[in-house]
Amino acid sequence: MRLTTDQPPYELTYSDVFLVPQYSEIESRLDVDLTTPDGTGTVPLVVANMNAVAGRRMAEATARRGGLTVLPQDMPSDVVARTVSFVQSAHTVFESPLVVAPTDTVGDALALIHKRAHGAVVVVDEFQRPIGIFTESDASGLDRFTPVAAAMHRDVVTVPFDASVENLFQELHHQRLSVAPVIDDEGHLVGIVTPTGLVRTSLYRPNVDSAGRLRVAAAVGVNGDVAGRTAELVGLGVGVIVVDTAHGHQKKMLDAVRAARAAAPSATLVAGNVVTSEATRAIIDAGANVVKVGVGPGAMCTTRVMTGVGRPQFSAVVECAAAAREAGAFVWADGGVRHPRDVALALAAGASSVMLGSLLAGTYESATDLLFDATGRAYKENYGMASRRAVAGRTRADKAMDQARKQLFEEGISSSRYYVDPSRPGVEDLMDQIVAGVRSAFTYAGARSVMEFWDRAVVGVQSAAGYSEGLPRPTNE
Repeated sequence: MRLTTDQPPYELTYSDVFLVPQYSEIESRLDVDLTTPDGTGTVPLVVANMNAVAGRRMAEATARRGGLTVLPQDMPSDVVARTVSFVQSAHTVFESPLVVAPTDTVGDALALIHKRAHGAVVVVDEFQRPIGIFTESDASGLDRFTPVAAAMHRDVVTVPFDASVENLFQELHHQRLSVAPVIDDEGHLVGIVTPTGLVRTSLYRPNVDSAGRLRVAAAVGVNGDVAGRTAELVGLGVGVIVVDTAHGHQKKMLDAVRAARAAAPSATLVAGNVVTSEATRAIIDAGANVVKVGVGPGAMCTTRVMTGVGRPQFSAVVECAAAAREAGAFVWADGGVRHPRDVALALAAGASSVMLGSLLAGTYESATDLLFDATGRAYKENYGMASRRAVAGRTRADKAMDQARKQLFEEGISSSRYYVDPSRPGVEDLMDQIVAGVRSAFTYAGARSVMEFWDRAVVGVQSAAGYSEGLPRPTNE
């Protein structure tokens, strides 16, 4: 990456810069390969380890489309084990179905239906064979205690598990179906497909480990038994370990990285957060393969207004990525993403992947329950990982005085509403939008891969008016 002008006398964030078009020989956006050079995904998107965002549904959906989700460090061991098992056993093409029995109620089905973006619940018999399909509209005029058998569609059209993606799409298109259960040779339910999901399958490659299972990452903190927790995660099949703390350039972090590396010699080890080249080199020297960059740019973070500490994200990524590249390592840009352009600019700055958190909070797959406001609009609650709410959950086992003392040092928002966008309610919808923007950015730069983009991207500095000029203006008001 190079700038069109001399380095300005101030630090830059994503809104301060833009990509300059370059000569390109790329004929199609599909000629671009977005595989991360750090080997953690087939698209450079990582879901941050936020309690309100990263869970099993998020991990499954993003891995199927090439991304990676980091499970939070606060997640109890038994929950981590169940989550990892669930994700690794999920099919790489078929989406996981929502399932009820015919004797379950309409209320039971409605409680499940927004756990997945496909919007359908499959009714199965005692042998796990589909006998009906239930959608939200089927509940109209019925009380919540009505057996779902009385509301479901019984004329279920199923598709075979061994059909090609092209044939599955043609079958759904021919039958004018928005969703269909997938069955094995004995008629048992093995998944569910939608036309949009099948199109995505043709465009994305799933992110799988060496055993062909969907990949999932997990975070560990810098306190407690870091080595033991890391070894436990590796034993569960987690191949990407993220050592996470707000201030990564400290002795406790470096000791934690060394302990994690000793416990997991062959795992991909990610650690942070930092914003300087000195800190980046220190963490790499301690044993990390990837360094997380970003202090204060997150939507739920109050670090900068509370402490004055942090750094504009674009400049931080540029400096840290250069240091990591010299050491044969990589960086993840963590925080500050509001639009697809920001992901492209983070990659141009030298990141191998970009972490997303609050941007994904208002999706069906985020880890919190779907709620509705007084007007009936659907939303999810989100909160920062250094907020009072998160600290209270993290210190449940502490003595009351110790817990109260730690809660005084909050640096995050404890509750915020993220409304579900009806046009993009699922995380895959947002991934489509981001990936489309990034692919286009690569073609403008004439780059076929992330590493080519690092070398070919040309970035200019703009005023606030320049940024405003590039925003869409759908009306003349």
